[in-house]
Amino acid sequence: MSLDALLKQVRACQLCASDLPLGANPVVQAAKEARLLIIGQAPGTRVHNTSIPWNDPSGDRLRQWLDIDKDTFYDPTKVAIIPMGFCYPGKGRSGDLPPRKECAPAWHQKLLQQLPNIELTLLIGQYSQNYYLTNKPKTLTETVQHWQDWEPDFIPLPHPSPRNTLWLKKNPWFEANVVPYLQSRIHSML
Repeated sequence: MSLDALLKQVRACQLCASDLPLGANPVVQAAKEARLLIIGQAPGTRVHNTSIPWNDPSGDRLRQWLDIDKDTFYDPTKVAIIPMGFCYPGKGRSGDLPPRKECAPAWHQKLLQQLPNIELTLLIGQYSQNYYLTNKPKTLTETVQHWQDWEPDFIPLPHPSPRNTLWLKKNPWFEANVVPYLQSRIHSML
């Protein structure tokens, strides 16, 4: 199956539609040429409504961390974006619900097989880190602190949500040490 055909299938997925408050609207971006893969959590309401991944304040901060503009970020031949949950999962007590558990097992391996040029995968937030990293520390902070353990294939990152501003203030080493390395690595790739 071609990547285009697979992306059509993903975007038409109704696997958990009956459990989604806004219905199914799988959001994904990929092309065979992509060299950077971003695996985040799940779309928020703005992304659900626009079908544009990371089209929110979290995406603005992520693009700042990566030091790339929107044209580069939204060029699927450069950046593939595959969330752990492809649709908006709904609202919880302290933010959005976790990504639906059906998505990654149903689609990730099939999509990754179609992306032969990925040089670096950014694992954003605990859900992608728990899914893809083995022998990782218990906390997200420790995982991100030990990012070099998974280099050159993966770099674990905190979620760039405005809700994590306090985490960033408590962990200034992240923007002082990890972000400059990340920018340098991405500039050399893209």
